[in-house]
Amino acid sequence: MEQIYMIPVNEAFDECKKEGSCRCPICVMYEKLQKKELDTILGPAMMEPSTRIETNEKGFCHKHFDMMFKMNNKLSLALILESHIDEIKGKLKGGFLSKLTGAQSKKDAKTAQSITDSCYICDKIEYHLSRMIDTAVYLYSTDPKFREKLKEQKYFCLPHYQRILEHAQNKLDKKKGKDFHTDISEVENAYFEKILKDVSWFCKKFDYRYDSEPWYDSKDAIERAIRLLSGE
Repeated sequence: MEQIYMIPVNEAFDECKKEGSCRCPICVMYEKLQKKELDTILGPAMMEPSTRIETNEKGFCHKHFDMMFKMNNKLSLALILESHIDEIKGKLKGGFLSKLTGAQSKKDAKTAQSITDSCYICDKIEYHLSRMIDTAVYLYSTDPKFREKLKEQKYFCLPHYQRILEHAQNKLDKKKGKDFHTDISEVENAYFEKILKDVSWFCKKFDYRYDSEPWYDSKDAIERAIRLLSGE
């Protein structure tokens, strides 16, 4: 297990178990990885030949194009776009024979799909996030303090709950895998009960009979329910 991932994993789990925090620890890891990759790609890495080759090849998804556009480095983004667009233009430029036979049409469609389906930043995040989830599973199996830390989490968003369970199934033996599932399921089920109660109360507050009743924890119930079901 790579030691470099233990610090950010522990930091995310520590941050999310603090009083007042209500976030999925894997979402926190994802967010920090995303910020780092965005800052890096619009910084010095943008000029590295190996990076430029890869960004020209993969491009970026709409989400990350939009996030880069909102950052204060338009020149770096323009330079990335210049070489990326030039690369695409070259790939979509077919010869006379291929155009005549119609082969180029199918090739261009596949080329366009391969570019629109890929993202340099998504791939970078996924590479590190997968290893961080493996690290969390490893720490659970070897560090009693981390096991307690996992049990103290508020919740895991449903997409990351599914992912960490899959990683645990692949990495842990049957006994530890069962313990892991028991502990994380208790966290998840408790929060599902809580969010259902809060959403239900939110709905009741629109009934005049409950007008004078307090909101309790339901004012942000919709936002929290969406984060639980789909992540941040």
